[in-house]
Amino acid sequence: MIIAGLQKLTLVDYPGKLACTVFLAGCNFRCPWCYNPELVLPEKIEKGFKMTKKDFFDFLKFRTNLLDGVVICGGEPTLNKDLPVFCKRIKKMGYLIKLDSNGSNPEMIKDLINEKLIDYVAMDIKAPKQKYKEATGSKIDIKQIQKSIDILKEGKVNYEFRTTMIPKLLGKEDIIEIVRWIGPAKKYFLQSFQGERDTINSDFKDINPCLKEYLFDIKKVISPFFEICDVR
Repeated sequence: MIIAGLQKLTLVDYPGKLACTVFLAGCNFRCPWCYNPELVLPEKIEKGFKMTKKDFFDFLKFRTNLLDGVVICGGEPTLNKDLPVFCKRIKKMGYLIKLDSNGSNPEMIKDLINEKLIDYVAMDIKAPKQKYKEATGSKIDIKQIQKSIDILKEGKVNYEFRTTMIPKLLGKEDIIEIVRWIGPAKKYFLQSFQGERDTINSDFKDINPCLKEYLFDIKKVISPFFEICDVR
């Protein structure tokens, strides 16, 4: 496990909670529009920031009673076999845990839920099934993604699905196709693409994000399929 970043305070990443966000390096996707290449590409991980587990847990120790939770994201955190041990140690310190995942490792997600090591899961739905390879830059076993969707919809843990709207890659019909696939469900969020940042494929670096009005128009169409649906 490589701890490649720490945001000491976030008011938005864990809904309703004061939290910190810890970034674990390494990912099995190569989403061309990803704006965290330093957490994904091996050559950038090697040269990038690294934090020891001791320093991380010392930080949590001094934030006891100040923070409610820890957001674990990446990269893709579930690639780490020692993630359950990591979560267990965080939980013993009294923190809630939110996991951000691409859903490619359903067995890890299932085990974390069954062992009560996570309290909230945010799963990225990258694209409709037929566009997953294009959206992730990888050969994906869509059956694994489906398993993760089904596990979350069992309702044993609080969860949300979310999709980042990538101009030139996803449009309104793609979102409707996603909703037909995953709905009905508890929560679904459309996230605006953050332009003007380094991306794995430089062609996406200078793409302007979708207009908020466009995203809210899509929200009006898909909202009936979810208990909570919104734009971020």
